[in-house]
Amino acid sequence: MKLQVVLPNETTGAEPRRLADLARQAEALGYDTAWLPDHILPPGEYGPVYGGVLEPLVTMGWLAAATSRIRFGTSVLVLPMRGPFVVAKQVATLHELSGGRITLGVGIGWDEREFTAVGADFRSRAARTDEAIALLRHLFRFGRGPFEGRWYGFGTGVFEPRPEGVVPVMTGGVTDAALRRAARYADVWQGVGLDPTAFRERLAYLRARTGDRTVSPGTRIDWHGPDRAVGEVARTADAFRDAGAEHLAVHFGDPDGYTRRMTAFARAARPPNG
Repeated sequence: MKLQVVLPNETTGAEPRRLADLARQAEALGYDTAWLPDHILPPGEYGPVYGGVLEPLVTMGWLAAATSRIRFGTSVLVLPMRGPFVVAKQVATLHELSGGRITLGVGIGWDEREFTAVGADFRSRAARTDEAIALLRHLFRFGRGPFEGRWYGFGTGVFEPRPEGVVPVMTGGVTDAALRRAARYADVWQGVGLDPTAFRERLAYLRARTGDRTVSPGTRIDWHGPDRAVGEVARTADAFRDAGAEHLAVHFGDPDGYTRRMTAFARAARPPNG
C-alpha cells in the first residue's frame, strides 16, 4: 500500500515555503503522493473546514519544481466551479513540466454558498462534473474537435500540450452516486471519513460497478497526534491495507509538528512501496 500525505494548506498568512519543505521531506521519507485541497471563495474563514488558501494547481507547479519523484494531486478540485478548458490547459501543462507526476482529483463540491458566490450553478454540478471529465479526456487524447456536450463543446481548435501517457483522474466521495461516478470515470478513488470496515463495504460496491475498468482504491485519514498514538495509527493503516486499500493519504494536522508526525508514521507503518 502506498502512503501519501495531505499537505496543510488551511492557514492564512503561513509561510508558503513551508509547503515546499514538507513536500521535499515527504519525498525523502518515501511517500508516494502529496495532495492539496481546493476552495475558491468559501463562506467562512480558511481552517479545518475550508482548506486551500493557496490555489492548488499553481502551487503544484511550484512544488513539482522543488522535488523530483513525489506525485502531486488535488484532493479535490471542485471542477464545476471552474472552466474545464482552462483546467485542461493547466493540468496538461503541469503534466509536461513535472515529468508526468500529476493526478487530477475532482469533486462536485458541497457548499451551495460557495457556488453562489462565484456564480456557478449548484444544482447541475454533478452532471457538469461528468461532462467536464469527458471533455478533459477528449482534449488530452485527441487535441481537436468536435466535442458536443450539454454545457461544454467546441467545433474547431487545437489543444496542446497533449499529455504523453495518461493523466490519472481521481474522484472522491463515499455515497452511492460518488462511487458510480468513480466506476464510470475515475482511474483512482479516494474515500474519506471511513473506518476499515466501511471502506471494505464501499469498495465492494465500487468493484461491482467497474466492469472491465480498473480503479485504484484508497482513502484518507487525519492524525493530529498525540505522538504516542503512532502505533495505533499504523495498525489502522494495516487494517485499511487488509481491507483492500492500495493507497492511504494522511493529513498530519497543524504545520507545527507536521514533520514530526509524518516522520513517525512513515517509520511505524508498512513501507510505502512494500
